[in-house]
This record gives sequence, structure tokens and C-alpha cells, in this order.
Amino acid sequence: MGHVQDRWFTTVKDPNNPKKTVQQPTSRCGVGKRYRARVIGPDGGEISESFADGQDKAAQEWINTTEAKITLGIYEAPQASKKSKGMPDLKSFASDYVADHDMDEASREVLEMRFRKHIFPHLGEKPLDEINASALRSWDSKLRKDKLSDQYRHTLFMNLSAVLNAAVDDEVIDKNPCEGKSVKKPKPTKKKVVPWPAARVSAVRRGLPERFRVGTDLGAGLGMRQGECFGVAVEDIDREGREVHIVRQLKTVRNTLVFALPKNKKTRSVPLPDHVERTIDEHIERFPPIRITLPWETPDGPLVTVELIMTSMRGLPIRANDFDRNYWKPALVGAGVPAGRYENGMHDLRHLYASVLLDGGESIKTVSELLGHADPAFTLATYTHLIPENIPRTKGVIDGFLSQLRG
Repeated sequence: MGHVQDRWFTTVKDPNNPKKTVQQPTSRCGVGKRYRARVIGPDGGEISESFADGQDKAAQEWINTTEAKITLGIYEAPQASKKSKGMPDLKSFASDYVADHDMDEASREVLEMRFRKHIFPHLGEKPLDEINASALRSWDSKLRKDKLSDQYRHTLFMNLSAVLNAAVDDEVIDKNPCEGKSVKKPKPTKKKVVPWPAARVSAVRRGLPERFRVGTDLGAGLGMRQGECFGVAVEDIDREGREVHIVRQLKTVRNTLVFALPKNKKTRSVPLPDHVERTIDEHIERFPPIRITLPWETPDGPLVTVELIMTSMRGLPIRANDFDRNYWKPALVGAGVPAGRYENGMHDLRHLYASVLLDGGESIKTVSELLGHADPAFTLATYTHLIPENIPRTKGVIDGFLSQLRG
């Protein structure tokens, strides 16, 4: 027999009179459609339909009609019924979401790849309201069997959850199944940043071709990301102001190299240490900068020309994947440093920059600005364990304050 579930209220015993019951609001009270009518289909699976507040009689009539059709053998299969009413499947809805969402093209390309490789093969053909907790548990089980890391599974889960939240906002579905209590969200394993010792930086630097060694100084001495190192130009070096203006990065979008704003669309200026300036001058003398013209932000964007300080062996813009494979990882191996896919990249030079600043007493706010982070809270969460403790100073500060109270 079918039944109608009231998702806004649940019946519980009256605490003042155990022989009576009372209606108690649920966590969903007032959210989405109130009633869920359920019947058992011809294949033994559940068939359901949602109804708004005040439509409890309509929900019961739906049950009566649906059960009659099942008895007569004229019931239309659930998937066909939903598609005839325009219920989109995940693939079509998510594809539109990714295409329309406000993000840079490189991020859009990555998001498309994640859905194409790891989400659509398992869930793409399902109508959105058939993606339930059970389907999500099955999907995550397959991801674990594919030996995807906890971090990557967490990222995929959050990407899918964002799409399903959009479906809730559009009133296509009533709730996001990713938020179900029985769905165990993958938890990323947060590794503490361990700054490289100076000897490791020197060893890796020596292992690089001379043409690329300046990149280690840009990373460790200016806190640049890899794409920012490859995108820095002669005109960005402000010798009078003793600064370097980080205003672009070099990245690949749709297999095309482009110039773009730094991550988070945040330009910044960082102090130019004497050592880094000398290194840049020596590099420029040995490997003169080359004027490079590339589109801005997207493959069909406006063309921009700058004099790049770092270029490839053939005097072309540097592709990060080629650089990592052909030069960075061999340098790691030569220095006896693990060269895994996600460890000991050029980004570790940036961590070293941050750790040196913090050890020197710079504030989290200043370090966050110099690194170009979106939020100082992220900087604090990443590097809080590197902030030096000063217990004697803390004691002195408290003693000084309390002494004023004695007045």
C-alpha cells in the first residue's frame, strides 16, 4: 500500500500525555514541497511524487491512481514519465551549469574534465530526482575502487553538490542528496606545509638547466606561483620602487597558452630583494628577454605583448606540464627529492617564502597580501603551525597589562 509522508511535521508521543500524539516540526519545515507520496512499482522499486502544502488530498489521489495503473498493467516506467515532464538528467543540467557559471576558462575546462571522467559515467544519465543517498554511496564506492585520493574525491563531491544546490535553487529538486545524514562526505587529508631547507633549494636549482634557474629565485624570493614566474616581464621590475609587480600569469586554456590575471584575479606588488635583483640581471644578460604575444584570458581574447624574462629552450612561452616533466622532476630526482605527482612542485618554493617571512615576524595579513591569497584566513589555516611561539613575550605582555590594574 502507498502512503503519504508529511516532510514538514512528524508525529511523536505527547510528553505530557503518553496516550496522545502531537505534531512536531522537522528540520525541513517550511522548505520545499510538504508531502511525498510513495508507492511500490511493478519492479519492486519505489515510485514517488512531491506535493505542496495543502495538497495532501491530491497526494492520496495520486497514490490511488498510480496503484490502479500498476494493477491494470498500464503504468508508465518512472524514467520515461519523468523525462516526458521535462525532468533533466544530471549530465544535461550539470553541462548547462558549468557552461553558464561565472569562472575563468581554465577553471571551466578543469570542471568539465572532472564531470566527464568521474561523475557522468556513473550518474550522468540519472534524472536529478533519482540521485539519492544510495546512488551517491555507490558512486563514491566506485571512486574508491578507482583509487582516487581522499582529497580528489572530496573535490568531486563538492563539485557535484554545487550542481545539485543549483537544482534546488531552480526548484527542479526539493533537496540536495549530498546533505543526507547517511552520505559520508570524503574528508580531504590536510598535510602540514613543511618548508624546504636551503640545501634542498640549492640542490634542485643546480639540477636545472641554467636557463631555468632564475625560476627558483622568483619562487623562493618573491613568493610567485609557477605560472606567475613564467609570466613575469621586464616591465614588471620596478627598480626605482624596489618592487616587482605581479600582474599576470601564463597558463593553458583549451590547449592554448594565454596570459591572464594571477589566481583570484588579484595583482600585487612584492619587495625586490637585492639577491633576487642580481639573479634576474645575470639571467637577463645570459638569456635576453623575448617579446611574446599571446591572447588574454581566453584563446580568442585580445592579443597582449610583453618581454618575458623566462622562456623555453626554443625561446617560446613555457608550458608548465612540459617544464615539470622535462626539467623540474629530473632536477628533483638528481637532488634526491621525492618527485611524486602532487608533491615537491615549484609551489613549495612559495611555501618557503611564506615561512621565512613568518619566522621574521611578518603578520599573517602582510604575508597573505604578498602571496595574493583571497583571504587571510586561508593563509592562517595553511601556515599557522609555522608562526613562531614567543611564550616569554606573551608573559611579559600580560604582566604589563595586569600591573596597570593595580594602579
